Amino acid sequence: MQSVFNRVQTKKKSLGELRKSYKDALETTPGYKKVVEDMQALREQKKTYENSVKEQFADEMETLKVDITSDQEMMSDIALTKMVKGESVDVTDKYDSSYEPVFSVKFKKLG
Repeated sequence: MQSVFNRVQTKKKSLGELRKSYKDALETTPGYKKVVEDMQALREQKKTYENSVKEQFADEMETLKVDITSDQEMMSDIALTKMVKGESVDVTDKYDSSYEPVFSVKFKKLG
C-alpha cells in the first residue's frame, strides 16, 4: 500500500509540473492573450445584451414565479388535507407520469 501511495504522490507532483508547463506554453503562444482578451470583451457584450432584453421580461417572469410558488403551496395544503383524511394523493402530467407527494418537516429557531 505504501508503494502505491508513493507512486500516487509522485504522479500528482508530475501532473502539477505538467500543468504549470502547459500554462507557460499558452502564455508564450502568439495570439493567445489577444484571443483571451477578445473573449472577455465578447462575454461582457453578451451580458449587456442579456440584461437589456431581460429587463423587458422581468415583470412577467417575476409574476409567474410568484404564481407558481403560490400554486405549489396550495397543492401542498390540498395534499396534506387529503392525506389526513386517509385519501390517496397523486397527480399526473400530460405524459401520463404519476407523481406522489413527499413530505418533510423542518424546524426553525424562533426569535
